[in-house]
Amino acid sequence: MLMLMWRKSPLFWTFFLFLFFATSSLAKHHVGNVYDYSAWTECQAEPVAALYKGGILRNKFPIYQPVKDINGDMVDSPTLSLENLSQGSIYSFSSWVRVKNVDSALVTATVKPDNKYAKCIGSVKAKKGCWSFLKGGFLWDSTFTSSEIDFQSSDRAKKFVEIEIVSYSLQPFTEREWKLNQFEGIKRERKRGVTIHVVDKNGLRVPGAAVKLSQISTDFPIGTMISRTILENLPYQEWFLKRFKATVFENELKWYKTEPLPGQYNYTVVDEMMKFVRKNKLIVRGHNMFWDDPTYVQDWLENMTAPQLQTAMNGRIKSVMSKYRNEFFHWDVNNELLHFDFYEKKLGPKATLDMFKSMQREDPLTTLFLNEYNIVERCDSKANVDSYIDRFKELNKGGVKVAGIGLESHFSAPNPAFMRAVLDKLATLKLPVWLTEVDVSNMYGQEEQAVFLEQILREAFSHPSVNGIMLWTARSIGGCYQTCLTDEKFQNLPTGDVIDQLVLNEWTTGTKRGKTNGFGSYNFRGFLGEFKVSIIYNRTIVNSTFSLGHGVDTKHITIHV
Repeated sequence: MLMLMWRKSPLFWTFFLFLFFATSSLAKHHVGNVYDYSAWTECQAEPVAALYKGGILRNKFPIYQPVKDINGDMVDSPTLSLENLSQGSIYSFSSWVRVKNVDSALVTATVKPDNKYAKCIGSVKAKKGCWSFLKGGFLWDSTFTSSEIDFQSSDRAKKFVEIEIVSYSLQPFTEREWKLNQFEGIKRERKRGVTIHVVDKNGLRVPGAAVKLSQISTDFPIGTMISRTILENLPYQEWFLKRFKATVFENELKWYKTEPLPGQYNYTVVDEMMKFVRKNKLIVRGHNMFWDDPTYVQDWLENMTAPQLQTAMNGRIKSVMSKYRNEFFHWDVNNELLHFDFYEKKLGPKATLDMFKSMQREDPLTTLFLNEYNIVERCDSKANVDSYIDRFKELNKGGVKVAGIGLESHFSAPNPAFMRAVLDKLATLKLPVWLTEVDVSNMYGQEEQAVFLEQILREAFSHPSVNGIMLWTARSIGGCYQTCLTDEKFQNLPTGDVIDQLVLNEWTTGTKRGKTNGFGSYNFRGFLGEFKVSIIYNRTIVNSTFSLGHGVDTKHITIHV
């Protein structure tokens, strides 16, 4: 219940936004602490000054506790003491980190909410001889008012790593401040001001003309995964199409489904699903070409020699890319390549690089993605933001174009500060970032799943680096993977209500009506996308459409009557 202090229902959010943003001056002057999106991914010769001038750690110094390593040598491990922590507050943490007695190591920062069990709040691949930037954070849901941040290395089982920290910072945000920063991010990144000028055939301004406008589509894609069960289920189709214009297939396109036996290709189900996509003018992600997890590799591939496997892989690429050329707007090339390495073990360290090259040769216009889990969800020694960025740089250096970053986003209880910090670091790549498989563990009840889902979606939608969201919530035979949005009769569950509140209401520009002012203009601020506008004047109706793209300036539209 304590964590629910900042987790509100969609009804609360409607009231919250009305209360705090009835005027633009509130948004402009009452944000309080402003979040700093700064991040660095390159090791620096000298550390940058602490964010927020150190926050509540200003003028505090770490305690370096001597620890004996496996060889009997004494090394130092830093600890930062925390005081006056506020229950329900969100804390953004950052520090510059360097290791001394090894070339590099994954350094993890932890905090103890109950003063017993350590909770990871961020990690960084630190190096010797230069400074690396760690950014993370936590929601303080404990009744304790004091704790400590410890720094440890995942390599300590082999050898204790000596760690140095400087320019550390811990900045608290109240629940209200965090949400106000989200609101400002949405206003800045997802909306834009518009002025519609109405003039007559002589170029004279026309005051008092009636204006009606509505949004046809939004620029920010939000979709959900579907499976073959949608094909003959009209209630399912109606529910889906009312809400989404983007999708991805659950398993139907994966290699083990389309070629269960060597040379026996079967695209029957994919073809039917693509008919549904085309008929309803949907965009669809390609998931996936290959999957590094050996659990999902066909038995007949496992005992192949390297040349045989490469031939089979080339056949897979040619078969899919020729049949569905230009139809999938993204492709996940080698799924979960940080956690698993089936193809690397068989073909060597350049296996993924060769996959990208082969797919680019088959279709130079295709948009190729990396896709991985536990990047934004939680700390994971196998898959962290720095390792992910390193793989991107390796592929880029090898001559291939990785056009997007996929974050699977299979969450338990989300850590908003950690999630935002990871997105900050990924933003340094200046690439589209997608949340590709969003769900919440079914270990939670329906109401709590809905609360967590709303947190995740708001955090992603408000962050400037995120370009789209795909949910992993298809209803299949027997239910859903982790999160359902509806019951079996396609009546909304609490999670579905969250989607309706955000996708159908809050994150789209509703129908607007008004009249041009004394200067013949009508002003509004709308979500980016396509609009239809009708002008009525002297019994004449003029219809027009326009696109609203990203920009800091006001977009001006002139319509003649």
